[in-house]
Amino acid sequence: MALRLLLFVQGVVALAALPLARGWVDGASRAAVLAFAALAATLLWLPAVCGLRGWLARLPPVPREGMLAALGALAAGLAWAMVATLGLMPTRAAAGGGSALAGAALAWGVWRWLGLRAAAAQPVEASARLAELQSRIRPHFLFNALNTALALVQVSPRQAETVLEDLAQLFRVALAESGSAVTLDEEIDLAQRYLAIEQLRFGDRLQLVWDLDPAAASAPMPPLVLQPLVENAVRHGIEPALQGGRIVISTKASRGMAVVMVTNTLPETPGRAGNGIALANVAERLRLLHDVAATLHTGIEHGLYNARIEVPL
Repeated sequence: MALRLLLFVQGVVALAALPLARGWVDGASRAAVLAFAALAATLLWLPAVCGLRGWLARLPPVPREGMLAALGALAAGLAWAMVATLGLMPTRAAAGGGSALAGAALAWGVWRWLGLRAAAAQPVEASARLAELQSRIRPHFLFNALNTALALVQVSPRQAETVLEDLAQLFRVALAESGSAVTLDEEIDLAQRYLAIEQLRFGDRLQLVWDLDPAAASAPMPPLVLQPLVENAVRHGIEPALQGGRIVISTKASRGMAVVMVTNTLPETPGRAGNGIALANVAERLRLLHDVAATLHTGIEHGLYNARIEVPL
């Protein structure tokens, strides 16, 4: 990046020298002097900006850009003074002022270019990170679902067709292209298919309650966000409990946000604690899609484990 920046500044300076030239020899001479001055100014400006980047980041946009331009003017002025002392540039005040203005303009332009470049790269990086996170879910998720389906096929062949249809839909979503958003309604459908398989495995031990608000159905979500939450509810709330338990999945639209809650009962004897990878995965994918507008909160309230997601509608 630093090399590209230096080449960019050198190119601009070389173009600026052309209108002032009285011939090829004069033009080459002027370009060499200006390139030397520009190199000195850039090498002064870059370390200053890097050293002050924490402070600059806390400034509002307009003062920050003004400070960057001022640093550019100062660096260009110092470079002009150094080159003028060597007798390579005019020592008139007007020449120094022109150098400072040129430095300020170049510094502002470079900063804007870097900002646009970072903004263009961010969606690509976020998409790649989403794909990586979703791929982490697939092996564990599909392995569990396939084992459940195989067990059910052996126990109840008549239910095999329904189970395999649900499993096929789970495979389709889990193996789909990563990075694109789906709707909350699609996530609910996937969770219902997953829990339908688990319902057959646990029977009466698994009680399900659905409380869904149609107004929240269109909320954009990352793929496979709700399924890990209901899977955690089954693994840590239902499976370890001898008498089973209950899972409540609710959605509602409130003040421009879609609220999703997964609540499950807890066993009398706590089971093996999870490592939190699934929840961290969900939280990061929500952040990548919605930034700070989406939240994930988990915890125990009144003897029930709650996972609550809020995303913009």
